[in-house]
Amino acid sequence: MYAPEHLIVNVKDAEKRECFVENAGSVFLGPWTPESVRDYASGTNHVLPTYGYAHMYGGLSLDSFLKFMTVQSLTEEGLKKLGPYVATMAEVEGLEAHKRAVTLRLQDIEARQVANIS
Repeated sequence: MYAPEHLIVNVKDAEKRECFVENAGSVFLGPWTPESVRDYASGTNHVLPTYGYAHMYGGLSLDSFLKFMTVQSLTEEGLKKLGPYVATMAEVEGLEAHKRAVTLRLQDIEARQVANIS
């Protein structure tokens, strides 16, 4: 529930407690790890999520400068199986263009199948 910008875990065997930390911008383990060492010498970045945003974001790192891209590719059979569900969800959300992007393709598949049967 708590997502601090800085979290100092200054207890005995602090390293054993790290597994319990889920949300923090930067964690400082043990009595010999003051925040100021991070700021000036340990190499981690000083740009951290504030106001509890550590629930969603980590500190600035090299990953912050990388571009990530997702790619999807369905087969005709895959669209036949998923398409009706996607069309229903798009309809429920009121996204008619999303629905038609699926239903028009499904109609095309069906028309080609009927033409091949005839």
